[in-house]
Formats: sequence, structure tokens, C-alpha cells
Amino acid sequence: MADDRGSSAAVVLAFLSGAVLGAVATLVLAPESGSDSREQLRRYARRAEDNLRDLAGRAGEVYEEVLGQGKEFVESRKSALRDAFEAGREAMRQERDRLHDEGSHEA
Repeated sequence: MADDRGSSAAVVLAFLSGAVLGAVATLVLAPESGSDSREQLRRYARRAEDNLRDLAGRAGEVYEEVLGQGKEFVESRKSALRDAFEAGREAMRQERDRLHDEGSHEA
């Protein structure tokens, strides 16, 4: 799970780095006037904001899915432990009954 968080963080960092580099390149290389460049940067910023919102929404969905899978895993292990505990209890009961029966036959 730590690997998933690390890779998600790397994707977000790469996205943000690309956004910053794109904005800088636009300012440096733009042959347009200052007002045109600013408008282009505003559009770019809005698009980047929308992309970040989508990414955050998907990250939330993945988080919820992984959380649900984790809960299912824990529940399945709890059930297996309960079953094993009950099987051990039943085996102990049978052994106790067997020993009790052997003791009553000897007397």
C-alpha cells in the first residue's frame, strides 16, 4: 500500500512539475502581447485546476475501493480465525470426552 501512495505522489508531482514548466515556457517563448499571454495562462491554469480535481476525485475513488478491499480481507481472516477457534474447541471437547470415557471404563 505504501508503494501505491508513493507512485500516486510521484504522478501528482510530475503533473504539477509539468504544469509549472509549461507556464514558464509559455511566458518565455510567447510571441503574444502581455494581455494575451496572461489570458492564455488563465486558461491553462483553469485546465490544470480541472485536471487536478479529476485526479483528486479518482484518487478518492481508489482510496475507497482499497479501503473496502481491506475491510473484506480483515473480515475474511476474522471468519477463518473464528472457524479455527471453534474447530479447536470441538477437538478439545472430543478429547476430553474420550479421556473421560476411558477413565470410566477402567474404574
